[in-house]
Amino acid sequence: MGLQSKQSILSKEFLLKINFKTMNKKLYNSVDSSILKSIPNPDKRSYEIKLKQPEITFLGVYDQPDFATLYILMYPGEKVVELKSLKNYFHQYRDIVISYERLINQIYDDLKKVYEPKRIRLVLDCNPRGGISSRLTIDSDWASLGGKEKYTNYREKLW
Repeated sequence: MGLQSKQSILSKEFLLKINFKTMNKKLYNSVDSSILKSIPNPDKRSYEIKLKQPEITFLGVYDQPDFATLYILMYPGEKVVELKSLKNYFHQYRDIVISYERLINQIYDDLKKVYEPKRIRLVLDCNPRGGISSRLTIDSDWASLGGKEKYTNYREKLW
């Protein structure tokens, strides 16, 4: 068997291994939002809830582990967050291949759907990758998301 044939076989074996690895990965569409549970809001007055998840772990688009801190600001409606379910919801991302941009949007959509808050704001601080840090923000108050832009003087330094 010639050198070129051996290289061709090795290349095919390598590609099969890569394909097998990729096929067994969970993608963003396998996130289970039914894990999130709520409890009735004990008070009808307006107040804000601030939550911090100091370490969300997930697999980046190049199948490398990524880490981020997530800040959640919420003005609850009829429901509030049951914290253990939120912890379990975040835990499932450890094996999910997902980009920063899809991650913040996926979490935003799931939290908004389950808790139906009057307002929700997420800030995702991603650990540096290649020396570059990323911060992503999404807020239900933004006009582009159907909000009324009532909180335009909001400062992230409040955490």
